Amino acid sequence: MLMLITYDVTTVDAAGKTRLRQIAKACQNYGQRVQNSVFEINTDYGTILKLKSRLLQIMDQKKDSLRFYHLGNKWEMKVEHYGIKESYNPEGALII
Repeated sequence: MLMLITYDVTTVDAAGKTRLRQIAKACQNYGQRVQNSVFEINTDYGTILKLKSRLLQIMDQKKDSLRFYHLGNKWEMKVEHYGIKESYNPEGALII
């Protein structure tokens, strides 16, 4: 199941900068950054619920925003990419 997670974190103070780093790190643990505040997460539903819960604990709901886009298992027909930053296949081989 592919999910797109986007976030906007207010960074006018040190606490906001900390939240931004924590949210980005949590997302990096589960998926691929495709733009500055956008991650593609390809995993099972239980893991997505766990990550969502973690992100909601980190964010300040009065200052920040999170968006979760459920693209599902047939995501290939729902994603188009143009321009720089070559697209990747989240189900393909991962080279470390």
